[in-house]
Amino acid sequence: MTYLLALDQGTSSSRSIVFDADGNIVAMAQREFRQIFPQPGWVEHDPREIWSSQLATAREVLTKAGLHADEMAALGITNQRETTLLWNRKTGEPIYNAIVWQDRRAEPDCTRLRADGLEPLVRERTGLVIDAYFSATKIRWILEHVPGARAAAERGELAFGTVDTWLVWQLTGGRLHVTDVTNASRSMLYNIHRNEWDEELLQALAIPRSLLPEVHPSSHIYGETDADLLGHSLRIGGIAGDQQSALFGQACFRAGLAKNTYGTGCFMLMHTGERGELSTNGLITTAAAQCTPRPLYAQEGSVFIGGAVVQWLRDGLRAIKGSGEVQGLAESVPDSGGVMFVPAFTGLGAPYWKPQASGAIVGLTRGSTVAHIARAALESIAFQSAALLQAMSRDAQAAGGAPVAELRVDGGACVNNLLMQFQADLLGVPVVRPKVIETTALGAAYLAGLSCGIYKGVDELSAQWQVERRFLPTMPRERARELMQRWEHAVRQATLE
Repeated sequence: MTYLLALDQGTSSSRSIVFDADGNIVAMAQREFRQIFPQPGWVEHDPREIWSSQLATAREVLTKAGLHADEMAALGITNQRETTLLWNRKTGEPIYNAIVWQDRRAEPDCTRLRADGLEPLVRERTGLVIDAYFSATKIRWILEHVPGARAAAERGELAFGTVDTWLVWQLTGGRLHVTDVTNASRSMLYNIHRNEWDEELLQALAIPRSLLPEVHPSSHIYGETDADLLGHSLRIGGIAGDQQSALFGQACFRAGLAKNTYGTGCFMLMHTGERGELSTNGLITTAAAQCTPRPLYAQEGSVFIGGAVVQWLRDGLRAIKGSGEVQGLAESVPDSGGVMFVPAFTGLGAPYWKPQASGAIVGLTRGSTVAHIARAALESIAFQSAALLQAMSRDAQAAGGAPVAELRVDGGACVNNLLMQFQADLLGVPVVRPKVIETTALGAAYLAGLSCGIYKGVDELSAQWQVERRFLPTMPRERARELMQRWEHAVRQATLE
């Protein structure tokens, strides 16, 4: 039993991957599911589709691998974070669709909470800022807008969970209502210094304690799946939110190591070890994946629209028929021709935190073409990520550390060589792409493997991490600084400053 099954439940698709003990992919299965947009700024998923698509891929990947569930040492789960579900404990039925992390409907509630002076307490206890991105105000919205929800919650009849909690509930027939520290830390309700739900915040936000799951370290034997789902019961040995899981899968186990995941959004995390200080440069402090009850931390910057800008080029602008065409279109021009694209479709995240920002394409001339816009769209991913790394380096140096020396990358868009080279040029440090870019799922597999004894410790995992390609900066630093200044000017235009 040296195989590990990772369930990777993402924003646009559910995937399952079987890894061998050396971290190699044996087989992979993936299914997309519906994105529901009831109103502008609202994003929802059907919880039943999340579960059915995830179960289907788990069954499919075992068939593809030619393996049975009893040949898996354990199962690990990684998931889209902050996405919020509430369901009836007795029936297991959701009382509303899952409200996705991108959803902005709770921003008026966040505005009121900031006006009430709650921001300092939230920052101190959770490491977060008050924003509709996180789970707490999504919970409040459901309790206030679904008839009878608050009364049912007060009676202890409802359960809250992020997607990991929902999957474990389904995998165990409702026996387990659990999560890990990384997912809990994204709720705006969890004290990351004491590793427990914060009673003062729960009271301030009027959220019943009975809603909340039990919290464990990320690498932990949570329990076993029902045998009839996959043909044999499996130990659930690891859970981590997708970005902390990717940090773990990238072997960033010590302070100063950083990774960026290029997915629907972009998420940059730098491990800070046992140091949980707050950022002074627009980043948030969050829990890193933990193998013991001892708290570990990371600084994080979240870009709400990363690879999703390519989906917009395909589905909104209809500039391309498939996402794979974007690199060719962008490379058909030598540069963006002065065009800057700020894809603030759902506001701007770190380090700006401008929820009212809207998307903007600036610098257009009569000579601008769809190719220039496509190139500017791709470059916007790198510009936003560069702003994050610069903020991280400033925080690290203020704390007496060194600036980030290299950036490890993963996620679907990291296969785009044009984007990765431009990223290295903007940053002025190497961008390193590993041999296995499915590091989010790999992190979940590693956490499960540690809990069940497949691996002795993180040093063994560090030895497995291998480089596929290293992108070295070639752009003069003065030119990179000039481009970043133009980017910041475009951001000010998008935020009407």
